[in-house]
Amino acid sequence: MFKRILLVGALLATVTGCTTVRGWFGGKDDGKPTEPAALVDFTPTANVSRLWTANVGKGEDRLGIRQGPSVADGRVYAAAVRGGVRALDLQTGSQLWHYPSDARISGGPGSGDDLVVAGTLDGEVIALDAATGAERWQAKVSNEVIAAPTVGQGLVLVRSNDGRVTALDAATGERRWFYVSDLPSLTVRGNAPVILGPSIAFVGNDDGTVAAMALGDGRLLWRQVVGVPDGRTELERMADVDGAVILDGTTLFATSYKNETMSIDGPSGRPLWTRDKGGAGGLGRGAAAMVVADPGGTVWSLEKSSGNPLWSNASMVRRSLTGPAVQGQYAVVGDFDGYIHWLRMEDGALAARQRVGRKAVKAQPVVADGIVLVQNIDGQITAYRLQ
Repeated sequence: MFKRILLVGALLATVTGCTTVRGWFGGKDDGKPTEPAALVDFTPTANVSRLWTANVGKGEDRLGIRQGPSVADGRVYAAAVRGGVRALDLQTGSQLWHYPSDARISGGPGSGDDLVVAGTLDGEVIALDAATGAERWQAKVSNEVIAAPTVGQGLVLVRSNDGRVTALDAATGERRWFYVSDLPSLTVRGNAPVILGPSIAFVGNDDGTVAAMALGDGRLLWRQVVGVPDGRTELERMADVDGAVILDGTTLFATSYKNETMSIDGPSGRPLWTRDKGGAGGLGRGAAAMVVADPGGTVWSLEKSSGNPLWSNASMVRRSLTGPAVQGQYAVVGDFDGYIHWLRMEDGALAARQRVGRKAVKAQPVVADGIVLVQNIDGQITAYRLQ
């Protein structure tokens, strides 16, 4: 079963210009169903400057793990499959420390509570001191880790690729509890991290559901279907909630590979609204709207309170877009050819474009202190600021 999961992940990573498995086998779009949309000309309305670029090691290349950095206390924590873990200064990109490792680091890193934690393709979990990079402890989980570990409230929560969430003691690495979700026969690949609320943890699952667990013992509190896994074939039934769910106050927002986005009441799991606009890459959160890139490459803005579409931009179809991030008044997405696109949050119009290199950007951009960070599959991280 896991070989089939890995195969889909590899295919998603190697076939450029196509955002869904479904698109490889048919469909029609202007007579060129498999070609990415050409970049359109536009007059920039946003002034974007590149602050710095750093290489953190040999990146994921065709593994399809969508590895990206995390930020805490003015530091960027980043890793590559070959290259260990590094801490960089957010403003300058200068290296503060480096933890060298022969392990194939694939999950994260995640950071919080003075820890930096990364997972590996061999199911190892490595916890480091956030200030110095010194190793605090190592632990083992049941399968490869390609989701960033989540740190907080005395725990490290690790989602492994077999659908299991393992809670480890943040001080010692000892296992406290685990939660298991059934895994479909075919999935995108499963790298939604766990999201923390007060004494509760939320996670998106490969079967199209979002689950809430009690933080004390991992007990299931509720489970809500976001993407219904219907269809005649396993391929058609893929419904992964594969990007991080967003907790905004007491409201959750989740999006699915099945092209569904849902707003959920966090305490009860009750759906507030659902819309047939979604994707596996995750959501960007604005002040009044959520932004999502669907599997075909159209970017949508959905009103938070109702889910009503505010605008859409279809100029980047089949460019294998990342999940969006929101930087000020702009949504930011990366694509298969190393381009980063800024869209105005008010109307979805293209506002700026930069290229980080010739390698694909698959990880959702990260925004911190007004700076957007982009990591490509070659292990290169680039920081941009709006002027």
